[in-house]
Amino acid sequence: MAMLHTVNKSPFERRSLDSCLRHAVKGSAILLIEDGIYAAIDGTVVAEKIKSAVGDHKVYVLGPDLKARGMGDHKLVDGIETVDYAGFVDLVTEYDKVQSWL
Repeated sequence: MAMLHTVNKSPFERRSLDSCLRHAVKGSAILLIEDGIYAAIDGTVVAEKIKSAVGDHKVYVLGPDLKARGMGDHKLVDGIETVDYAGFVDLVTEYDKVQSWL
């Protein structure tokens, strides 16, 4: 079963992203929201984890949360797709289950 994983905590404060990456099976998707968007920024110590994840998972970031934190698409790790709120809803309906990593 395909699953959508959402991560809303900063990888610099919590281990939510690490837990997500350990449990997400190949073919599932990861959506970075709220402070979880910091994991999507290239050039950080977390970027290599996300670059590796992009090979096995579709990785998304919520655009309005990027903008709210003063970030833009140009700072993202290659392979991450930005979605808006409608795209978030589409992802929730596309996948069989949603797992939130808090």
